[in-house]
Amino acid sequence: MKIRLGISFSSTNFQNYLRWFDPEVSAGKVELLELKAENSTEADLESCDGFVLSGGCDIDTALYQGASVYPHKPEEFESDRDHFEASIYLFAKQNRKPLLGICRGMQLVQVVEGGKLIQDLGEADNLIHKKAGNIDRKHRIEVSEGSFLASISQQSSGVVNSAHHQAIDPKQLGHNLFISAWSPETHSPEALEYQNKQDQAFMLCVQWHPERMEEKEKSPFSENIKQSFLASIIHST
Repeated sequence: MKIRLGISFSSTNFQNYLRWFDPEVSAGKVELLELKAENSTEADLESCDGFVLSGGCDIDTALYQGASVYPHKPEEFESDRDHFEASIYLFAKQNRKPLLGICRGMQLVQVVEGGKLIQDLGEADNLIHKKAGNIDRKHRIEVSEGSFLASISQQSSGVVNSAHHQAIDPKQLGHNLFISAWSPETHSPEALEYQNKQDQAFMLCVQWHPERMEEKEKSPFSENIKQSFLASIIHST
């Protein structure tokens, strides 16, 4: 069967998400659908077997009662996108369709589930997490023992890429969320999954960018995630 995968549109580096699935698209196993706030419909969501929430601009502070002014705040938020992607997440959750959140996508899930964000990591931690120009940073992560991510990656630690200045607030986690990876250097959350997975579809969020990692085809924090995600869609349809 051919999987129809909906990917939320980002104005930055969107082609990387499409290219990540090139082998499966070329093999006739996957069809990709670009999902945009301005023209996607409920019928589009219903036609998808799984979803990817992509990275991009900071989430509007109004959605989580954050401070209106903070370091490295963007000139404009993408509020329509925020609300649209929230609807994608809720649709996937309610209909038990697999979902993978990447960077901003992870933060969106946290916010929709009632959690808070650290709005800026600060200059010291940004040296580890925030990309330098167009170059991603690299840092280690520790994977929580017994987590879904640990079973997927078969790793207890590793190195990932990094391009963010905000983070999940671990003191104010969203409903039923569990932090399944951390940065040992800054104690910043690096992955989210459901605490109680009973009757839930595949749901994994990562703070890094598996779609553009160096040697991503060999990385358990990219290739293993992609293949587990796709396998979960096949098993759920």
